Amino acid sequence: MNDESLAKRVVDRMYNHDPFSQWLGIERVEESAGSCVLRMTVRKEMLNGFGIAHGGITYSIADSALAFASNGHGRRAVSVETSISHTESLREGDVITATAEEVSLSNKIGIYHVTVRNASDAVVALFKGTVYRTGKDWFPED
Repeated sequence: MNDESLAKRVVDRMYNHDPFSQWLGIERVEESAGSCVLRMTVRKEMLNGFGIAHGGITYSIADSALAFASNGHGRRAVSVETSISHTESLREGDVITATAEEVSLSNKIGIYHVTVRNASDAVVALFKGTVYRTGKDWFPED
């Protein structure tokens, strides 16, 4: 099985058992071992008291992109450290895209950068995630 089909199988399994990503309305645009692109629309129930998107919204799409990208190699990976910088506010109806890219990968640790952009291609958030790669495969029967 090639890397791309393995990544798709892993993300299929993860997404199908991920009610939070589904609630967010995340659309899977692209996935491969070590990278992922997701898209979603900011809805009214995602706004805070200022009428802008709650910071947890961009954090959540970035975190999902991290999870899908880091698990796309076929080995289970869990985040151990994440951080985000919010650079622009978002409003209801804004469409955002999160692009996760692998920066470093070893046997036990993976480091990823996720850039979240709006429909005008402006950067609205920068996210960094570190994952621990367990010794467990997603599909040990293969």
